[in-house]
Amino acid sequence: MSPPPQCLAVLVVEDDDDIREAVAGVLEGEGFQVYQAENGARALDRLKDMPHPSLILADLMMPVMDGWQLIGALSRDDRLATLPVVLVSALDKGRPEGFLHIKKPIDFNDLLKIVDGHCLRRT
Repeated sequence: MSPPPQCLAVLVVEDDDDIREAVAGVLEGEGFQVYQAENGARALDRLKDMPHPSLILADLMMPVMDGWQLIGALSRDDRLATLPVVLVSALDKGRPEGFLHIKKPIDFNDLLKIVDGHCLRRT
């Protein structure tokens, strides 16, 4: 089995500042490059100015553009359609097939296992 690709970046999309900062802090502390966005619309803007991430961690329930709308927008853009998205939500039901899901409250050990599966740490 080949190792995961070098991690260019992880994009954390979460409207709750405390959760977003906690996730980013844990990932940065483990050697990942992290970008942040407070909603799906801001995430799409960030994707124009940053290296394509190896992974997007996206909350589902957000104002302006929620996680469902972000997934739809990504799927309609050929450059972004193949980016892996992991859903982060307190919701158990209604998640699309084929998506990994991290339940809130977040177990950071589970989070790190999923991120490690998609990209190598920079350290």
